Amino acid sequence: MDFYTRTGKMALGSRLRRLSEEMTEQAAGIYDLYQVDLQPKWFPVFYSLSATTEKSITDIAREIGHTHPSVSQIVREMAIKGYVVEKKGATDGRKNFVLLSPAGQQLREKMQPQLDDVTSAIEKAMEETHHDLWKAIGEWEFLLEQKSLLHRVREEKKIRESARIQIVDFIPAYQAAFRQLNEEWITTWFRMEEGDYKALDHPREYILDKGGHIFMALYKGEPVGTCSLIRMDDGSFELAKMGVSPKTQGLGIGYLLGRACIEKARALGARRVYLESNTRLKPAISLYHKLGFRKVAGPPSPYERCDIQMELVL
Repeated sequence: MDFYTRTGKMALGSRLRRLSEEMTEQAAGIYDLYQVDLQPKWFPVFYSLSATTEKSITDIAREIGHTHPSVSQIVREMAIKGYVVEKKGATDGRKNFVLLSPAGQQLREKMQPQLDDVTSAIEKAMEETHHDLWKAIGEWEFLLEQKSLLHRVREEKKIRESARIQIVDFIPAYQAAFRQLNEEWITTWFRMEEGDYKALDHPREYILDKGGHIFMALYKGEPVGTCSLIRMDDGSFELAKMGVSPKTQGLGIGYLLGRACIEKARALGARRVYLESNTRLKPAISLYHKLGFRKVAGPPSPYERCDIQMELVL
């Protein structure tokens, strides 16, 4: 147990596996105690069949939470022992149904004292603990159904790595990165247009000198993302030229850039932030919704690729 104390919660799976293996080994001893010739791994299938006349393998797998191949293998092993029989469906001959054989039914009756004693022993063991293991397992099963451990770890990884991202103001040293990050995504999906060349080749004249703003995202000191605010004639701002390096996508950089632009626009007294995009860019559209933008019908766009316009009222 010292090993698991040292490793901590990251060894949860290994510790549960060890507990499962120990329980399975002891379960085999319990079957021997009652002279029941049944493998512990067969019990869920056996118990599922004991309450009905027949079931399909698909139904059994769904009920006990096993895979179809796993249940099929167990049924084959139980059939060799003579505990179950398979038959074709009455209406669909392609579908097999499984039911307990007479030997299986006799075994079910023989097992009843064992089931009663095991239940009683476990309940008494639980009375000696501070925590109800049965309820705790149920809670964990529910939690993992809602959000898998993989998903939870991925979120923690994103939070940790996102903490290393810096959002900084544009300086001339970032001009090459500003152009590259935008040209990369534009040419991946569309083609460069006149407005792109103006903004990307002359960001100071086209964006900054007109009252706009450019943010850069740095990861380990390297520019990996950018987003701009372009001042509009009515005093609002257009959120534009957002690009994130494919090498660092998934770290929430787009969201951090978007939030920085929104807060900057609010600080500058803008009443709204407007943007143009394309519905092919599903992750981008999802991001804009997350930031609070909603679809609107705006004026004709100078960009050929634009097929959706959105705004955020501040």
